[in-house]
Amino acid sequence: MAWRVPLADIDFGPEEEDAVLRVVRSRWLSMGEETQNFEKEFSDFIGTKHAFAVTNATAALHLACMVVGIQPGDEVIVPSLTFVATANAVRYAGGIPIFADIENEEWLTISPASIEKCITEKTRAIIVMHYAGYACDMPAIMQIAAKYNLAVIEDSAHAIGSELNGQKLGTLGQVGCFSFFSNKNMTTGEGGMVITNDDTLAEKLRILRSHGMTSLSWDRHKGHAWTYDVVDLGYNYRIDEIRSAIGRAQLKKVAGFNRRRESLTQLYRELLSELVPEILVPFQASRGTSCHHIMPVLLPQGATRFEFMEGMKADGVQTSIHYPPIHHFKNYEGQLQFLKAGLPMTENAGLREITLPLYPAMKDADVEIVVTAIQKQVAKLR
Repeated sequence: MAWRVPLADIDFGPEEEDAVLRVVRSRWLSMGEETQNFEKEFSDFIGTKHAFAVTNATAALHLACMVVGIQPGDEVIVPSLTFVATANAVRYAGGIPIFADIENEEWLTISPASIEKCITEKTRAIIVMHYAGYACDMPAIMQIAAKYNLAVIEDSAHAIGSELNGQKLGTLGQVGCFSFFSNKNMTTGEGGMVITNDDTLAEKLRILRSHGMTSLSWDRHKGHAWTYDVVDLGYNYRIDEIRSAIGRAQLKKVAGFNRRRESLTQLYRELLSELVPEILVPFQASRGTSCHHIMPVLLPQGATRFEFMEGMKADGVQTSIHYPPIHHFKNYEGQLQFLKAGLPMTENAGLREITLPLYPAMKDADVEIVVTAIQKQVAKLR
């Protein structure tokens, strides 16, 4: 259908068109110079020593699990209120994802207290997810990780440009993982980046990304190598030059995109507080600087989410859910190995969360349309 206000939209212009044409005219489409430049520019933007472009963020998470040494049977603590790839990546490595609760209904990120309750002699790592672009309580989580000698992987798929205590999210743990999916703050359609400041982990990432090979086709094309060895059981997680070129163009715009998202988020908060106080808006407190990836809200207790979303749809406003808790999916539900305790906060938020439209090209008037539609639906609840 034709939405009055869609959930998300991309912002492409002549820069992205020129980037694609540049690659097509170069006649080199596989991972090469564009990708190397993209990695360097992204590394500079994030503030990390090493960055490796990959085909998607799921690949980044899988590689992260592999390089920090997750072995079959190892436990990795993850949130359940996240996209399923966060937990699936652990299973790809043979590990067991253990679901921890979120902090509360106002802060939908993984709870340090719940993390500590999940730790056993089998725990090897923690994966945090900076939900909606808002920082997890990283000082507390890093303290727990140091206490129990655990690796920390940052799922920063929502958090391109977010900061905490002067550092970009993704640089606080051993490995950070980013997504360039179509609804992200910067996009290449599909694509991702895995980053680290650890030289040893970086070398493992470089090898595992491309079949465990010691050199790439681009190296041989440029005459820097003429053969290769295969030194590990690697994967084909390479990105292509077209997506890397688009990524370079988008990276130049992302700071501006984030500022516009911040402005729209503030307008949402003001209007919802004034006009629909029954709607709870999380992340009102200050914890670093967010890139405002999505606009999550919680419906009043007892509201029927399906009816609310159908009513918004009838008014031409697209909404979504971020996320159905992973432990309720058929592939996870009822498997006690994934749960050490109940997840009451996750259960609560998982039933009530609604994601509202948010993207840089939105107009202030679009936010007013969305809030007016919410007013109409909440009035029915009254």
